[in-house]
Amino acid sequence: MKLFNLNLQLFADTQTTLTETLSPENKTFYDKVLLREAQANLVHGQFGQKRDIPKNGGKTIEFRKFDSLPKALTPITEGVTPAGNKLSVTAITATIKQYGDYIVQSDILELTAIDNTIVEATQLLGNQAGLTLDTIDREVLNSGTNVVYAPKVGADGKKTVVTSRAALDNTATLTVDLVKKCATILKAVNAPKIDGYYVGIIHPHVAHDLMVDPKWMEVEKYASPENMLIGEIGRIGGVRFVESTEAKIFTTEGGASDCPSGLAVYSTLFLGANAYGTTNVEGGGLQTIIKQKGSAGTADPLDQRSSVGWKATRVTEILLDSYLLRCESCGEFSDMAVAN
Repeated sequence: MKLFNLNLQLFADTQTTLTETLSPENKTFYDKVLLREAQANLVHGQFGQKRDIPKNGGKTIEFRKFDSLPKALTPITEGVTPAGNKLSVTAITATIKQYGDYIVQSDILELTAIDNTIVEATQLLGNQAGLTLDTIDREVLNSGTNVVYAPKVGADGKKTVVTSRAALDNTATLTVDLVKKCATILKAVNAPKIDGYYVGIIHPHVAHDLMVDPKWMEVEKYASPENMLIGEIGRIGGVRFVESTEAKIFTTEGGASDCPSGLAVYSTLFLGANAYGTTNVEGGGLQTIIKQKGSAGTADPLDQRSSVGWKATRVTEILLDSYLLRCESCGEFSDMAVAN
């Protein structure tokens, strides 16, 4: 998608980095290009508690988990003030880490390219940044200990309970009944909902099986479709589903030694509110960095190279493991899917 044609020579007299000398409008433009491209891929991180990166606050960030209060079953005596209660707060600390990448561009490319290569590079890097940060979030969420396996179905339609990943086969698919079971497990531990629903992060291969059910409601039929989540495709069984090709796929080739022979296993995550925490991409969490030709001094003596890149600070941590459930299944595409 072509956005703007900018004359890069307008910045020929600037010093150090373009992001330091651009007008506020242009800097905002480049930042928004990268952020917009990145946010389209930030599926796994959108449902957690958000924390800003603490400026000058060290490398450790703190998430807080509030324990539920016990039932107050003792009757109050008339005229006597009861003992009351206290908040029980558990601090969960995590160490933030930096990630990033950049593209170097030659002066010849800048002079001869038809399109604005800075914008094109920023879009590519924004997409890379989003996928990178989303994968970091995904790997943490898939390390949770609450797992449900799809049952196998025999030729006679009889279901067999599965208790391990290795025991799954192609008949072990995600069904509406299984969705309802996962939602019930979250309800049973009083996991709070997210805007009235639990959320499922699902791979398109797995969503294929659910979307043929007549009870499936597509987002176009929502009463308020403007309040959609990133990647949302529909809902069923009390769960709103967001679709992502980055939903975890386990394979033997990808390092999961316990997969069934020749088959990939899909992870569908079911989430309640406050299950995990993560850092914000805004407010310093994700930056666009542009360097002009000559800014490297003697390292670029002929002003031949410029660069555009991104740098992000990220950490994601599970806060309440019981509010997070992983459902593993196979399906029609399991014999051809690859690990991600």
